[in-house]
Amino acid sequence: MFFKQLATTSASLSYFFGCGTLGKSIAVDVVAGDEAWFIEEAKKAGVTITHVIDTHIHADHYSGGRKLAEMTGAQYCLHESDKPLVKFSFHPLQDREKIEVGNVVVQVIHTPGHTMDSICLLVTDKRRGDEPWFVITGDTLFVGSIGRPDLAGQEATMAAMLFDTLHNKLLTLPDTTEIFPGHQAGSACGAGISGKPSSTIGFEKRFNPSLSITDKAAFVAALTSDIPPRPADMDAMVAANIAS
Repeated sequence: MFFKQLATTSASLSYFFGCGTLGKSIAVDVVAGDEAWFIEEAKKAGVTITHVIDTHIHADHYSGGRKLAEMTGAQYCLHESDKPLVKFSFHPLQDREKIEVGNVVVQVIHTPGHTMDSICLLVTDKRRGDEPWFVITGDTLFVGSIGRPDLAGQEATMAAMLFDTLHNKLLTLPDTTEIFPGHQAGSACGAGISGKPSSTIGFEKRFNPSLSITDKAAFVAALTSDIPPRPADMDAMVAANIAS
């Protein structure tokens, strides 16, 4: 398995990984303007891009995911809850759906809280073992922080969903599971995000201040009292990311 992380604009992190042996790959959270990088990396690795996935409809940058899919003939994928919102065709991902890319298996985990459509991607390299290696956490779980709950205008409701997502889904993964988030320090999508571009579930359990709050009401109160300013041009970015 090969794996690449791309630090890009707006403190965003994109991902490109797959099976070099069988020549298949996945691009995740592509930022507009970076499409050529993924195409070039695919050529270097001798692989075909079969899936392009956005972990949610982004509010802080323009997505290049659909354009990359069109350029490469890959499936463009979003969570199925986006069907009523977007004005184009896409492959609707379901909770627990598995995508096989050669020797790499990706399990979709629906993780509402930051947004209703948020997903995380749990990745297993079958050549290494049967247990998952890492999880791409989008804007749900960051290094040192968690996603903001206010973008839908329902802060308390979404914060409560995020609590359930974290404690019932992500934090049940083995402590050794590596996490690769959608942003690093400087992003407007969470408060107090670390500049470190990766971590583990176990480390975040110990040192992420938001995860130390185990009472849901206290968690909601804390999260909704520390909300950063909304991303610049957010409405325009969301509109562009769902437009036909």
